[in-house]
Order: sequence, then C-alpha cells, then structure tokens
Amino acid sequence: MTRTQITVFVLVAIVALVLGLTVNKVLTSKDQGDPTALLDAGIVLLPQSRSLPELSLINQDGQAVAVDQMKDQWSLLFFGYTFCPDICPATLAQLRQLQGQLPAETLAKLQIVLVTVDPNRDTPEQLKKYLDYFDAGFIGLTGEQATIQKLANSVSIPFIPADTSKENYTVDHSGNLVLIGPDGRQRGFIRAPINNSKLAAQLPGLLERP
Repeated sequence: MTRTQITVFVLVAIVALVLGLTVNKVLTSKDQGDPTALLDAGIVLLPQSRSLPELSLINQDGQAVAVDQMKDQWSLLFFGYTFCPDICPATLAQLRQLQGQLPAETLAKLQIVLVTVDPNRDTPEQLKKYLDYFDAGFIGLTGEQATIQKLANSVSIPFIPADTSKENYTVDHSGNLVLIGPDGRQRGFIRAPINNSKLAAQLPGLLERP
C-alpha cells in the first residue's frame, strides 16, 4: 500500500470507530425518538451536538460565509468537488431527487451545501456553474485549503488533499453527509450510500426538532 492509501485507511477506520461508538450511544438513548428507524435510514445522531469552528469560507456568489453561523435552517454538508468523476455527481443528483420527495414544509427548513475539497480548481464561479446544473438552490463553499481541512476535521469527515501538480488529479474523500441543526451545531451524520425513500420518511420528523 502507498503512504496515501495507508493514510486514507487509517482515517476511514477512525471515522468508522467514531460512528460505531455513536451508534451504540444513540441506541441506548431514550430521547432520540425512534433510533432504529433513524439508523435504518442511515441517520446517526450524536449523543451531544458539536459546535463548528469559527472560520469563514466563500460561497458560489463570492460572499463570505461564517460556517459557525449557519443557523435558522437545517443543513446537509457534503464534502466533494466539481471534477469528481463518480461519488459527487451521483450524490448531488440523489439530493436533488430527495428534495422532490419531501413535503414543502420540510423542504423549507433544509439547505444543501457542497464544501469543496478541491479549492485549487473550485472557484466560486466553477461551483456556481456546477451546482446550477443540479439545483440553483444548492450552496457551494470554497476557500483556503487549510480552512477547509480544519472544518472537515472538526466534523469528522476525512479527505486527503490532492497532489495538484498531477494532471486530472482526483481527491480521496468521504461520501457521508454532515447534519447541522438550526442552532448551527453538528447534530450527526447521514451515512453513504444514501437511501432517498428511507430519508424521505425520517427527515420530516427529525427536522421538527429545535
């Protein structure tokens, strides 16, 4: 195995351990609603919510966004990139379809956010062009590599910065989604691969929570 492959394996193992411990705590919690149905839909709620770091990124319109101020709506954060050959377009297409399966009142409480793991190529203009293909309402965030890495680490979503000197490089990253509550704190994860029918059944009740 190469050094990069070993690093990816270790990071994925750590995330798997964290999710495993979280699942155990959620299953033994009495105030999480129906944990079995949530877990069956791939939704893993944290026993305690996490604050996001105080840092700023740039959205697809070139405006600064303080990530710790994403409030008043639930957010699904997906760490990916516009030149991704497979996972990213498939996930964004599924999220677009999921929106069509949610009731209007639930949809109004939810925003989809793509945080790029490839800021070298993903300028605000590139993000806007790419996301408009899926849904004009999707939000894209880019910024300094170190800032994005700090955010990804804080929400336990691993990725390996690419060697940008190589032509047509790819970026190793997770397919999991991060669930942010209307208080601007991380509430949990949605595990990949996502299941739209099960998510559509569980998200309306989940998003009723404060």
